[in-house]
Amino acid sequence: MTLGTQIAWDDTVLPFQLDLSDIRGRVARLDGVLDNVLRQHSYPPVIEALVAEAAVLTALIGQSVKLRWKLSLQIRGNGPARLIATDYYGPSEEGEPARIRAWASYDADRVDNAATPFSQIGEGYFAIMIDQGQDMQPYQGLTPISGNSLADCAQTYFAQSEQIPTRFSLTYGKSQRPGETAHWRAGGVMLQHMPSMGGVAAGEGSGEGGLLDHTDILAGAEAENWNRANMLLDTVEELEMIGPTVAPTDLLVRLFHEEGPRVYDATPVKFGCSCSEDKVRQAMSIYSAKDIKTMTTDEGLVTADCQFCGAHYEMDPTTLGIEAEKAKGNAG
Repeated sequence: MTLGTQIAWDDTVLPFQLDLSDIRGRVARLDGVLDNVLRQHSYPPVIEALVAEAAVLTALIGQSVKLRWKLSLQIRGNGPARLIATDYYGPSEEGEPARIRAWASYDADRVDNAATPFSQIGEGYFAIMIDQGQDMQPYQGLTPISGNSLADCAQTYFAQSEQIPTRFSLTYGKSQRPGETAHWRAGGVMLQHMPSMGGVAAGEGSGEGGLLDHTDILAGAEAENWNRANMLLDTVEELEMIGPTVAPTDLLVRLFHEEGPRVYDATPVKFGCSCSEDKVRQAMSIYSAKDIKTMTTDEGLVTADCQFCGAHYEMDPTTLGIEAEKAKGNAG
């Protein structure tokens, strides 16, 4: 894809509501965020595509978490793509940007770049975790890998775990402005029906393996409204989702003008990592001096690398582990 100029809506998530259909949603556009996520590693093309899809899904889903909360996606499979992991950190204060990071673990010898990216996951599960902060119990929900994309997995997750009909339309790939090098860019629209009363028992859905979908949850006027909104979303074009000529607000009017779209303040997002030497030291605090010795390099250091941002840490082994923590406490 070829783009012209920098777009004002880059790296934002715009929430909206369709007042006449009892449906809420979000429009996301990622540019610099996605480029920063992917340039930390030299992934094969199919792994890059999976990370890109997971990142835009994370932006769309994560926008619902509160200030200072964290939402994470984990996709684990038995295929060449063993793990796709993403984190969305809610803004630290009102008006501040949210932060996104992502990485993948894969078996390079088994990756098939001629295959579809989703096929590289195999069998496994799709999980969403929400961390509400210190002294709060984290939430985790998961569903089996199903469908033909990570977006399909996310839709199944919300139907199965939350019993909330949800739909994603995504596009992602490398774009290029005249005279510049190609870089990654993504866009997407998320629709979600407001929660309904009642519920359906697990395993009684009409989907694959008894999984639920929207037909098991909605009926009557709610189902008609949901189907109509989805038909309208089916008309969206890739360039409308990523720009540069159509702003998200204009896109919503074009798609849903008869549904009464109402927009809220957009949330800016940026690439950001939460790693630090203090966190590495805390992780090492459960190990004995004997364990720490096995981690020590020939140069007499313990090293650690962040999978998300590539940060490299080097520490004195005598300052790590249980014994070091006890000595520190006694000295205090």
